[in-house]
Amino acid sequence: MNMNDIPNQEMHRYLTVAWILMAVSLIFVLWRQLLIALFAGLLVHEVVLMLEPKLLKVIKLKGDIARVSLVTFVASIVIALLVFLGLGIFKFFQAGSDNLPALLNKMAEVLESSRNSLPLSVREYLPANVEELRTDFAGWLREHAAEVRGLSKEAGRAVVLTLIGMVIGAMIALRKAVHKDTLTPFQSALAQRIAKLASSFRNVVFAQIRIAAINAFFTGIYLIVILPLFGIDLPFIKTMIALTFLFGLLPVVGNLASNTIIVVVSLSHSLYVAISSLAFLIVIHKAEYFLNARIIGSMIRAKAWEILITMIALEAVFGISGVVAAPIYYAYLKSELSEAKLISN
Repeated sequence: MNMNDIPNQEMHRYLTVAWILMAVSLIFVLWRQLLIALFAGLLVHEVVLMLEPKLLKVIKLKGDIARVSLVTFVASIVIALLVFLGLGIFKFFQAGSDNLPALLNKMAEVLESSRNSLPLSVREYLPANVEELRTDFAGWLREHAAEVRGLSKEAGRAVVLTLIGMVIGAMIALRKAVHKDTLTPFQSALAQRIAKLASSFRNVVFAQIRIAAINAFFTGIYLIVILPLFGIDLPFIKTMIALTFLFGLLPVVGNLASNTIIVVVSLSHSLYVAISSLAFLIVIHKAEYFLNARIIGSMIRAKAWEILITMIALEAVFGISGVVAAPIYYAYLKSELSEAKLISN
């Protein structure tokens, strides 16, 4: 059925129901902590649809069966690559002398050895030695045993949701491989909402990857170039740069985590190096907050303060998931408002 043949009042009803259903779905995703499944599905969906036309130009397949076969193959390869990428990242942080467990042990040793050089106001909150740290940690584990068990369960749940999301994203991409106008007017209105969400995801996520790469690049310049110029060689440089990139994919919180690691490792050399590292990272990552909003804002035509306010608002309601989802949700909302001519582009 041609959308132009539908009376305006009836079409408005379809759009209204589609908007409401989409809004409820997005809130439900945050409320029930399904964001990882949504993002995994959107990632596979967008990568498959991005690769499909390029491969069709090379292979020059014709017919629906050929296209379905190609998309199925591409989707399988994308899912396999993403799974192997995740396993590779896990292996990277477990292998070698500068692995993640070794980094954490080094941080514990640094805190112990540097305790006496820290101000008294800071020192009183730190353990006296590694043994006390282990004792405190064991006590914390006993006190929060239920929460720790819940974390392992949540990790398993996250893996399952990620795989399910990938499969769903591949199935939707496969459905789009066969272009048949069989949607009802309401289905078409809902499909347009989903397409807008996918477009918002693509714009924001690719921008966030650029931002994380910029963070890792400048952090690498500081650790590999600037500090050695002053005769300072820190350990675990490769691991810290990799963590900076991965944590950079998470707005705000990720920067705090990577900054803490670098400052503590810098403390292994001296208090002054730790202070200089902290000052450098504050400048870089404070600028990154606005760079984040600026790059993403240019993709979705939003001001920096709009993105930041959205992140604060969703964080207050949904926590970390709200911070991660905020740029994508806002991009989608703005695209809907622009289409409805309620705001200017």
